[in-house]
Amino acid sequence: MKSIYGIIKKPCLTEKGMTLQEEYNHLVFKVDPRANKIEIKQAVEALFNVEVIKVRTANMHGKKKRLGRYAGRRSDWKKAIVSLVEGHSVDFLEEI
Repeated sequence: MKSIYGIIKKPCLTEKGMTLQEEYNHLVFKVDPRANKIEIKQAVEALFNVEVIKVRTANMHGKKKRLGRYAGRRSDWKKAIVSLVEGHSVDFLEEI
């Protein structure tokens, strides 16, 4: 099994992610593209001491970007949306 710090890279602190967290008790993370749902669930439970109901994943394609005449792409990444049990929560903004 991979390290839990290698599976979960960082939380997605976007406006949509904050709305999901407040209204539906979901957490959104950038994760390792090779990680599966079981590994993501175990890593979140171990890191934040919460109980997970369900994990949904999506492979995100990197955006095309230009700098002058040079064109390139950002890297592809994987997003995980983790549903928590009622009563469990994690607040990322308290620690900032």
